[in-house]
Amino acid sequence: MRSVCLNLKDSMQVKILSKSLIKPSSPTPEHLQNYNLSFFDQVADRAHMPLVLLYPHNSNNSINMEQELEESLSRVLTHVYPMAGRFTEDESSVLCLDQGVTYTKATVNCKLVDFLAQAREDLDLALSFWPDGIMDVDDTNIFITPLMIVQVTKFECGGLALSTSCTHIAIDGFTTFTFAYEWAKVCKLGIPSKEINFMSFNLGNLFPTRDLSKILEPPVDEGKRILSKLIARRFVFDEAAISKLREQFSTAIDCGALSFKPSRVEMITALLWRSLIRASCERSGHLKRTIMSFPLNLRGKVTFPDVANSFGNFIIEIPIKFEPDETKMELHHFVKLIRDSVQQTSSTCAKATPDEIVCLVVNLYKDSYAGLEWGGDNEVENFTISSLCRFPIQKADFGWGNPSLIHFGSRHSQVFWLNDTECETGIAVQMDLQETYMNFFEHDHDILAFAKF
Repeated sequence: MRSVCLNLKDSMQVKILSKSLIKPSSPTPEHLQNYNLSFFDQVADRAHMPLVLLYPHNSNNSINMEQELEESLSRVLTHVYPMAGRFTEDESSVLCLDQGVTYTKATVNCKLVDFLAQAREDLDLALSFWPDGIMDVDDTNIFITPLMIVQVTKFECGGLALSTSCTHIAIDGFTTFTFAYEWAKVCKLGIPSKEINFMSFNLGNLFPTRDLSKILEPPVDEGKRILSKLIARRFVFDEAAISKLREQFSTAIDCGALSFKPSRVEMITALLWRSLIRASCERSGHLKRTIMSFPLNLRGKVTFPDVANSFGNFIIEIPIKFEPDETKMELHHFVKLIRDSVQQTSSTCAKATPDEIVCLVVNLYKDSYAGLEWGGDNEVENFTISSLCRFPIQKADFGWGNPSLIHFGSRHSQVFWLNDTECETGIAVQMDLQETYMNFFEHDHDILAFAKF
């Protein structure tokens, strides 16, 4: 298997066939042609976020497939009109004049089954299917790059890779995955433009942009994130592993060490966090302080009207801190720290005004990232665990069935992406980690005991 994988890796080539702009099927009304960004958009990461969905060949993804994809995308864009716009010069809004989404067609000289076999050992192969040119997007050109880029790559067997990349400045994960799922429904069911309605566009009114120079200091050593090479691995906590893990927490509950039944995401997040801390200790020779960023989707957690399906960024990054001298290394201590931190933030947001939520975001940022004590110390490890479980992306069926493999990423910071397995009984993890940590992490005894690569 290794020799086959290496051979495929060396020989696989993606050939670009064409590029075009897909525009909304109906013009955006004049009163909607200026979409205001929100405070949450302002503080979002300045990066494009690629998503790759891989589909096997069947009779439905060969006949008129290309035409159906393009036509359904055009219809969806009549509703999600900011995606087809461009940033204004002052970077505070999106001019929605139906400029269009970049749409690339490509082919690859291999079969999907061979690619999937190799991707089990080398998930970085999926980078080949990122939309063409997206790796060249950075701070110098992100505001002149289309908000959304799409690429459809055909395999020799008739399978395909459907890739999107959306600018995080205006679009968060919830927006991206909801868009992909709804686009798939429109394509499969032939839903007409006038019946498409799945997002609201009011966050810029609730949380208008601010003069960030007066409330936020620039991140400490922001450029450091691009200096270390990141590699990706994928592994799964199946139903049996989750049951086995739950037994450990049941023991802690029975003896009074834990007062609640943790969720699947909480259990796996705690295990991953502890394993990474141990890997860091193996690498450096001592336990380091660690900040685990836990993005929390605020939709459904605040009382403002019409935000449950809002377009844009509406997440708060909860920094959860590990202090070697304060936090014990048992799993139930980690899961309690996670639960307490998330619940405290959720409870605060549930009864807060928009201005109070902005103050909370600013204070969390100052406390954990801008201050020298935590954010600027080389002895502090920073990484993110982002749960995409219960999001509909696993069910994005364009008429060809559910995707065989999903690949996330921006590949500029250490992130663990959690998503449901196809049967929804387990949790898959995509890990983007510094190469120097990977060997230690993969051989951690918890990872060996519970995860399947």
